[in-house]
Amino acid sequence: MGAAAAALAAPLLLAAADLAVPPRSELNRPWPFFTAEEPDEPPVRAPADALKSFAMPPGYAVELVATEPLVQDPILMEFDGEGRLWVMELPGWAHNLSMENSLEPVNRLVVLDDSDNDGVFDKRTVFADKLVLPRAFKILAGGCALIGEPPTLWKACDTDGDLKADTREKVADGFARLGVLEHGANGLFWGMDNLLVVSEHEWNVAYRAGQFVTVPGLRRGQWGVTQDDAGRIYRNVNTDPLFVDYVSPDYFARNPDLVRTRGLYENLVDQEKTNIWPAHPTFGLNRGYRREVFRADGTASYYGGVSSPLIYRGTRLPADVQGMAFVADGATNIVHLLRLKDDGQGRMAAEDYYARGEFLASTDVRFRPTALAGGPDGTIYIADMYRGVSQDGPLQTDYLRDYINKRGLARGTGHGRIYRVVHVGANGAAARMPRDARPQMSRDTTASLVAHLAHPNGWWRDTAQQLLVQRADPRSRPLLERLVRDRKTDWRTRLHALWTLNGIGGMQPALALIAMADTRPELRAAGLRLAEPWLATGDRKMSKAALALAVDANWQVRVQLAASLGALPAEQRTAPMIALLNAQGDDPVLVDAALSGLKGGEMAVLTALAGQAGAPREALAMLSGALAKRRDAAIGQLVAMAGDAGQPALVRNALLDGLALGLAGGVQAGGNAVAGGRAGGNIPGVTRQRGGGSRFELASEPRGLAVLADGKDALAEPARKLLALVTWPGRPAPPALPPRSAGEEALFRRGQSIYVEQCSGCHQLQGQGQATVAPPLAGSKRVAANGDVPVRILTNGLEGKIGLMPPLGSAMSDEEVAAVLTYVRQSWGNTATPLPPAAVKEWRLAFAHRTTPWSEKDIDAPQR
Repeated sequence: MGAAAAALAAPLLLAAADLAVPPRSELNRPWPFFTAEEPDEPPVRAPADALKSFAMPPGYAVELVATEPLVQDPILMEFDGEGRLWVMELPGWAHNLSMENSLEPVNRLVVLDDSDNDGVFDKRTVFADKLVLPRAFKILAGGCALIGEPPTLWKACDTDGDLKADTREKVADGFARLGVLEHGANGLFWGMDNLLVVSEHEWNVAYRAGQFVTVPGLRRGQWGVTQDDAGRIYRNVNTDPLFVDYVSPDYFARNPDLVRTRGLYENLVDQEKTNIWPAHPTFGLNRGYRREVFRADGTASYYGGVSSPLIYRGTRLPADVQGMAFVADGATNIVHLLRLKDDGQGRMAAEDYYARGEFLASTDVRFRPTALAGGPDGTIYIADMYRGVSQDGPLQTDYLRDYINKRGLARGTGHGRIYRVVHVGANGAAARMPRDARPQMSRDTTASLVAHLAHPNGWWRDTAQQLLVQRADPRSRPLLERLVRDRKTDWRTRLHALWTLNGIGGMQPALALIAMADTRPELRAAGLRLAEPWLATGDRKMSKAALALAVDANWQVRVQLAASLGALPAEQRTAPMIALLNAQGDDPVLVDAALSGLKGGEMAVLTALAGQAGAPREALAMLSGALAKRRDAAIGQLVAMAGDAGQPALVRNALLDGLALGLAGGVQAGGNAVAGGRAGGNIPGVTRQRGGGSRFELASEPRGLAVLADGKDALAEPARKLLALVTWPGRPAPPALPPRSAGEEALFRRGQSIYVEQCSGCHQLQGQGQATVAPPLAGSKRVAANGDVPVRILTNGLEGKIGLMPPLGSAMSDEEVAAVLTYVRQSWGNTATPLPPAAVKEWRLAFAHRTTPWSEKDIDAPQR
């Protein structure tokens, strides 16, 4: 094994002299590049002309390796063990001039092959067709693939070797909802721990005893999944490019009482500091009407629809980008590069790699990168759907729909391109690039697959592991064990060997102990996870080795220990959990990892921690939050503790905050607000409709809490917040209309004056309306609807059954519109939320392109 591994450390190459040069973008053109030209109707460019639209840093270029008709409407891609590229095609997306999604079976999973090995794909085979809006696929061994076709996850197989699926079996129901594309399940990324991660979904997929089964997870991410050499999972959301999982989702899924899940899906990029640099004006975004947040040249400074993160783990691009994160932003026609950094403790952070300029920027508005993939040749491939539209009709704002229609961007579908990134040096002298030799893994022996775990290109290691797990050849076990035990072997190889052994049922307690004692923290953390079956039995030797890592120098190891403690028998769990939280209980990630395994034991741990000097506030808050979310009988006791003046202020504050958080349901995951309002769907200053959940009933009035709420110290406000979430026998019911803030009250009073002066003549003083003049506002569904509806009616007008409601608000300021609508929405029994001026400004801009009043049909249709 040693010789084979050493040989593969320098991968086999195809001689540069034998390689043709595919069509390539221009090297070393001015960069960063920008053009102010905006064609009235951007044309569909031929592939050769599209290549001229690209600008990249010095020394980089892209090569065109596939184009229509060989590939059409590509959205996802992955290489198989033979070096073939599998591509999911989605011609049914935004398929007509209305940009609707077709529910007809017109989509496909195809396999592209380079039959003459010249670096350009020349053969196309349709593996599976007649698919309805598929969202994900995963290549498997034996000519099979998982296919996520909402609402079903299928396993499709080619049984006769022609690369065309002839069998299909259902793996699971509930794989997203049909018709929901942007927020539907996707991913099926085979992680190093052999969990197939599904983004935007409540379950993941595991491979056990030759079968794929669903396992509980938590909904995170939006489009795309990747991993680094340590096996950490990375995802994204529409307005943020990179999140990491420090803790596997299965830990958090085991305890639904958690009020927070720090360590799962941690944002790595500071919104205030990251910027993008498109090569042309980019007003064609859903929020493109927010012109004040664009640069003077018309370029967006923030992502318009980021997707498909890829941690580069290849060998053919310069060393300085290895381990860095690439993301696609099809809405602004770029591929962005982020510098990924580890603080040496396992805490990750990311920042823009270039202070100004993009890794790849196109002046062609139809360049829509949808997926990035590492390849067996050690470089990066980019799938370009090549569409004028990057947002389908159901989720377009009215502004974007108008923008697209005026420019004819919905026309010109059925195209698609695949590019390969190359680096030929700053001087551009080298015309050809060597590439790693093409794999033939389905024909490789088990020993050869094990040897591939030492390959420097992460694609080879990942693919070899997946094939070994599915092959489950007993002959691989001694070879893998030898790698684990050989400390001279690269740590990445040993990590893959550990997880491969676990995947084939070959993990032994001795190997977990070896991993926990390793010098590399990645191995120690993995050893803890792999030790859990023996921790669950109370194995003393394993428990001792695990607990010794409570003082490990590496943060990631300590966090993993916090999660793994939950595997211990319940009676053995409490004492080490108290010790760990007492020492490190103000680390939010470690706290949430620990609490994930403490279901049912929170009160004992909380009581022990609260009684110690310098109690960890973070742990106390989350423990009390879990109890409150579960609506545990201990809530009354905790409320009494919070109101007890004899308790330390720190303990009381933690209990107040935790109880309020738990009774309110916990922290809401996700969200798409962006600093400065640069992107995203959330409107600055607009809150969700208030009111809702039932109060928790206490046995009697919490007098200590009431006294605290009436005070003026720092505990008064959190006490009032908690008091609003509880009730007791004899307490009056809460008012239907929550109290207005001082600012809201000022708006209300001003709005009353405006209403009496300008609106009451038609709608009457009590909002009762007049049969042939104006509809009633009291009890009106449109008044109480999402805030954009009344703003649009008031500022654009409404043509209704009674007649025309004129656009009176067009002559009002944002503050005046906000004031009168706040008054109307909170008078005569109406209980809708107030509207801040910022919301009025937003919706006025969003529909500024309209020159005619709304129809009743249009005003009642959902808007983005």
